[in-house]
Parts: sequence; C-alpha cells; structure tokens
Amino acid sequence: MAGRKLPLFPRFSGATLRLAAACTTRVKREGFENIPPSGPVLVICNHCSNADGMLLMAYVVPAMGRPMGWLGKEEALRWPVFGWGMRQNGVMGIRRGAGDLEAFKMAKGVLDRGGVLTIFPEGTRSPSGALQEVKEGATVLAIRSGAPILPIAITGSHRFWPKGKLLPRPGRRMTIRVGETFTLSMPKGGDRRESLRLATAELMRHVAELLPEEQRGVYAGTPEEADRS
Repeated sequence: MAGRKLPLFPRFSGATLRLAAACTTRVKREGFENIPPSGPVLVICNHCSNADGMLLMAYVVPAMGRPMGWLGKEEALRWPVFGWGMRQNGVMGIRRGAGDLEAFKMAKGVLDRGGVLTIFPEGTRSPSGALQEVKEGATVLAIRSGAPILPIAITGSHRFWPKGKLLPRPGRRMTIRVGETFTLSMPKGGDRRESLRLATAELMRHVAELLPEEQRGVYAGTPEEADRS
C-alpha cells in the first residue's frame, strides 16, 4: 500500500480528514491513476475554499504515497499545536516581507531533491469559485525546475465552504479531478514578458480544462484568449 511510505503524522491527518469528509459531504475522485509514483512533481490546483488543502491532504497525499511540501506563513507555524501539525504535514514557513526569492528557492529545492510540491497559483481563494488571474511565479518555477506538473481541479468546494464563512456547509458534494502530467517551456519569439504571459495561460489551461465551464473564469478558451482577458 502506497500510504505505508508516508510518515505517521500525514497518514493520521489524512485518515482524520477522510473521516470528517465522510460525515459531512461526499467526495468524488477522478483521474487518480495519473498521479506519478516517483520523481519530482509540481502540483498545481485551483483555490476557492479552505477545504481545498484539506482535500489534498485527505486524498491526494495518500495516493502519492509520499510527503507533500507546501509553502506557508512562518508565523502560522509558531501557533500552538496547529503550527506543529502544519510542520508535520510538510508546510514550510516563509517570513512575511522576505520577498519572493526565498520562497522560490525553498520551492525549487523541494523539486530539485525529487520531492512533491503543491502550490495554488491564484494565491488566494476565489470568492466565486471561478479561476482568477494568477501571478507568474508559478510559471517561472515550473519552467526553471523542469519538473513534471500535475494539474488538479477541485469542484464544489466553494459551495461546501465559501470564502468568508467560518464553518462549512455539510451536504454539498465535491470532486477532485486529476489531469495528466505535462512540462512547461517558454514560448519562442516575442519579448520575455509576452512569452511569460502565454506560458502562464498555458499552465492554467491544464487546470481550467478539468473544471466545469462556469469555474474556468479568466482561463476559459485558448491560451491566447485567456492571456488577453
């Protein structure tokens, strides 16, 4: 069983979260056969609910069978009990105001060592559930690391636990859909800024294609159309 390769705490966290999900919702899983069994993996996922990270911990991490790295605020890791739990689940602290370079080095280091790193390119939760325009840091990381990228789309979590709500709404169903891995390169021709915009649109297209049309947001259509939106 893949989960046996996981440290004890991520296994315990996953089991606890799956039990909580079983009591409050129904989670459908699709495309889990696309999860690579080994090697570096950059997981990218849409973000519209506090439930998103928990769903990845509950279902994707056990399917990976190995620890998953995340980037988080360093001050959160100092919180009693909760911060300790975050560290045990692979969250790495970034100092507020330290800038993007430190985060980039930590993230690339995980991939260079053959590990799994998860990022939400949108950076913040979408209040509507539709994809928002992302910053280009995830694109630069994907290109410079050369790591295979695993796109994941979560649907229904914005109804289960909407942004701004203290508690979830039991009964709303959710789906975790895993796409096929791909690699990203900088488009040829044009200036660097234009090429980076096109690469970012291409990155997010792989997530958008896994979402229903109403959740594709600014990345609906072709990469070129999404870039101009």
